[in-house]
Amino acid sequence: MDLLIVVVFIIGYTFIALEHPLKIDKSASALLTGVLCWLVLLFGIQQMPVYEHLSQEQRTDIIKFLDHSLFEHVGEIAEILFFLIGAMTIVELVDRHEGFRVITDRIRSLSRARLLWIISIIGFIASSILDNLTTTIVLCALIRRLLKNQEDMWLAGGFVVLAANAGGAWSPIGDITTIMLWIGGQITTLHVIQAVLAPSVVCLVVPLILASYTLKGQVEPPDTTEEEHHNGYAWSVHEQNLIFAMGTLGLLFVPVFKAITHYPPFMGVLLSLGFIWYITEYIHRDKPEEIRTEFSVAAVLRRIDTPSVLFFLGILLAVGALSTSGHLLLLANSLDRVFEGDIYPLNTLIGTLSAVVDNVPLVAAAMGMYPLDKYPTDHDFWSLLAYCAGTGGSMLVIGSAAGVAAMGLLRINFIWYLKRISLYALIGYLAGIGTFYLQHHLL
Repeated sequence: MDLLIVVVFIIGYTFIALEHPLKIDKSASALLTGVLCWLVLLFGIQQMPVYEHLSQEQRTDIIKFLDHSLFEHVGEIAEILFFLIGAMTIVELVDRHEGFRVITDRIRSLSRARLLWIISIIGFIASSILDNLTTTIVLCALIRRLLKNQEDMWLAGGFVVLAANAGGAWSPIGDITTIMLWIGGQITTLHVIQAVLAPSVVCLVVPLILASYTLKGQVEPPDTTEEEHHNGYAWSVHEQNLIFAMGTLGLLFVPVFKAITHYPPFMGVLLSLGFIWYITEYIHRDKPEEIRTEFSVAAVLRRIDTPSVLFFLGILLAVGALSTSGHLLLLANSLDRVFEGDIYPLNTLIGTLSAVVDNVPLVAAAMGMYPLDKYPTDHDFWSLLAYCAGTGGSMLVIGSAAGVAAMGLLRINFIWYLKRISLYALIGYLAGIGTFYLQHHLL
């Protein structure tokens, strides 16, 4: 069983990576992988020799444990999926009402390099205020408005992933792993900002500088005829600004809601969605029936990228099975023995592994392995872990929530990302670790 569940995960991962050559949607591969991993876990335990010698009560306890673990993971996954659905709906609603023209009309540059810098800087700053997933969803919508060529969109989307993950790593509310360490008491707000901000900036700026030397020419803007008139209706500037403001404030409200209530972020985004839904229904009440129907939240919900949501579900189910089977904890313990507590190679490898498996269980395993007695609050180990776990996932498009979102929304090809973005991400990741070492040991 130990080997089989890993084999199933690797095969599923390979099918996801080869989505375009195989012409099989990655969401189907992800769902199959997720469910099969749990089936292997169940039947593998039942086929173990020791299982036959257990009493019926002990067997029942094992099945109950698996059921409990599955529902626990499903609960955690549901939080992410509901958040994703709510945020995608808000962003799509703003997009349908041409609200993003408030931003796109002010971005005049057609230079590939300059546009990449502008989009990346916006992503870096926004992800520290919102979170990397929400930021990626918003910027992918902007990219579709700014760019026409698929290669340009994919390149911008790849750097959005780098920017969102780098910007989220240094903020206590910017990345799920940083949030975990913050809530767990391993880091404090001011310290993690001081310790991780400079490495995060370097992590983004170095790839941007390298890319600027290779990017030449100008981008091709999308056609504007359809953009200006949806279904024969031209939105007024007032309506565009109002919907944009409501969507932006609704997303910005989410971290505030979490800080005040301590409820999960999906509760905040659903509250914002409900409020915006009510307001848009009120605004459109006197418009023609076809306009009210076409631009209602109910219509927008049918337009969101459901396969991307199912892709998330499958991937997170598979990682949950690896976590329940103990493979991730075993991996963390093995790393600790190999590196004997040296925080730099240990955290560097944890960040690299987070590009393959989800960073959340890896960080959770590290938090469980290393009590605060060994590494007290604000120890360099925790700060470096926040950086590595937050940015290491950028090396593969499937390695972070931001990457998975961009992959779904812009249809970024796994192999293309590996060829065009992964090296930039690796160089930036290592440059950030070097910066962390310099500022803590030599400055």
